[in-house]
Amino acid sequence: MFRFIKILPLFIFGMLSAQEEVVHSVYFETAKFGIADAKVEEITKFVTEVDSARIESISIYGYCDDRGKEDYNFKLSNNRANAVKDKIVESGVKSKIIVTIEGRGRVLIEDDIDNLSEVRSKNRRVDIVMNFKEIPIEKLELPGVYSEIHKTHVVGDRIYLDKLLFEKGSSKLTLKSKTELDRMARALHRYKNLEFEIQGHVCCTPPFHKEAIDKHTKKRKLSSNRAEAVFKYLSFKKIDKKRMTFKGYGNTQPLGKGADLDRRVELVITKI
Repeated sequence: MFRFIKILPLFIFGMLSAQEEVVHSVYFETAKFGIADAKVEEITKFVTEVDSARIESISIYGYCDDRGKEDYNFKLSNNRANAVKDKIVESGVKSKIIVTIEGRGRVLIEDDIDNLSEVRSKNRRVDIVMNFKEIPIEKLELPGVYSEIHKTHVVGDRIYLDKLLFEKGSSKLTLKSKTELDRMARALHRYKNLEFEIQGHVCCTPPFHKEAIDKHTKKRKLSSNRAEAVFKYLSFKKIDKKRMTFKGYGNTQPLGKGADLDRRVELVITKI
């Protein structure tokens, strides 16, 4: 029904704070935003079973399937989000900690998908994203993971770009991310022998989906789009395209350091 992103003992640069998130999805019938009694019970159970003292904020995102006109779907997804918000408040949650109520419209799907009906049913939903207060994490190390590029890398080494983070649902590079990539590009120009795969990652998608929706394209290709954004920017910085590939890994490789750091891109050395 919902899942916890657990804090695992992996590589961390310095003392960080990790933010836990829990995601619960509420599903709807076609063209409806009313919530059935059984779904209300699910929402109430979800809210009452968490430690309310640790809740920092709640975000609510509504979606529709790919049918219908765009304006209609935005309105419907917004109505669904607000309907869920009302039930959460009725369950005892203070409205001031609900920081986002957003209808994101329809979710586009690939033309050749096999289980079309099932995918559409899972896209008619609202995601309740509950953020908990930060937990301090001590410095731990894992061999083969680095924050800098150097001349003694071996194939398989991971360059974790800890300052290259993304906003929720976005594959657009921020100014801070571009500054980090400028620094990385200078190092890649120094070590021209290195070839690498750019790996994109996401957090917090429902269990049914391993990939997340890019709010700019409306397609479920967020991690791939993040990796491609880095690929394009490094190309712009004159890194030879023959040295690079890119791939999205969805939510299949969480770092265990909190949701914010799972919205990440890594470079994995493939040839030296």
